[in-house]
Amino acid sequence: MTHIIDGKEISQNLRDKLKKDISGLKNKYNAVPGLAVVQVGNVAASSVYVKAKTKSAHEVGIEIIDHHLDESTSQDQLLELINTLNNQDNVNSILVQLPLPKHMNEQTILDSIHPDKDADGFHPFNVGKLSIASHNDENLLIPCTPYGCLLMLKGLKIDLVGKNAVVIGRSNIVGKPMAQLLIKESCTVTVAHSKTKNLPDVCRNADILVAAAGRPEMIKGDWVKEGAIVIDVGINRIATQRDGKTKTKLVGDVDYNEAKKLASAITPVPGGVGPMTIACLLRNTAIAFKNSKNFFH
Repeated sequence: MTHIIDGKEISQNLRDKLKKDISGLKNKYNAVPGLAVVQVGNVAASSVYVKAKTKSAHEVGIEIIDHHLDESTSQDQLLELINTLNNQDNVNSILVQLPLPKHMNEQTILDSIHPDKDADGFHPFNVGKLSIASHNDENLLIPCTPYGCLLMLKGLKIDLVGKNAVVIGRSNIVGKPMAQLLIKESCTVTVAHSKTKNLPDVCRNADILVAAAGRPEMIKGDWVKEGAIVIDVGINRIATQRDGKTKTKLVGDVDYNEAKKLASAITPVPGGVGPMTIACLLRNTAIAFKNSKNFFH
């Protein structure tokens, strides 16, 4: 019987722990973590994500400092705002919602966030710390989606040591940090991508398969080794015909219905990785607050 990994349940457990933790921090420091959320423009999907992040933050006791800027905002104006937030005491972490308008350089913007306030864990300084950190470095700001995936794997209560892990995708946001996290768990890690030869055979060797390619249902069911654990990071909207009408539905990078016939455990889309990403963003905000108070020293 395939175990369906419930991201909603696991993320709720994490948020419950965070809420209790933040309540304790408030009692100790008479302050709560502050998350600045910066959105430029009115991309519908971005607005949905920001609303979900804001709601979850309020539920655990994190203060939101909201900045919604017009799409015509210049890059220099945005950089000026980030500089202000970098120096604002009640702001412990800064989230710039992506994508940004085309006239802005995303990497320049992300690099301008102070590493200590890097809610997403994307700053080169934090990326470097992740690659050299000790196994149990609890004060790291880690990219949210990969860390959420790791928490899901750990929730299965299996020994990750020596497992063959294949990560499909080499992005800075998911693929690369996911590989780093799995290496820290002593997995044998292969990073596959669009130029990988014999990709189906590479996937069939995986005890743990993490799909983050951004292509709908790219990973076919027969690419999955029997008993493998499948973590599907993909969120893709595809058009479907129903009752004579064209509708859209969310699918992952894995052919879920076929893959779950072979996998021992698999994440659904939606309801898998997505909720974990938000919970780990809140975790980073709490960590940033603790770091500002020298909590770990």
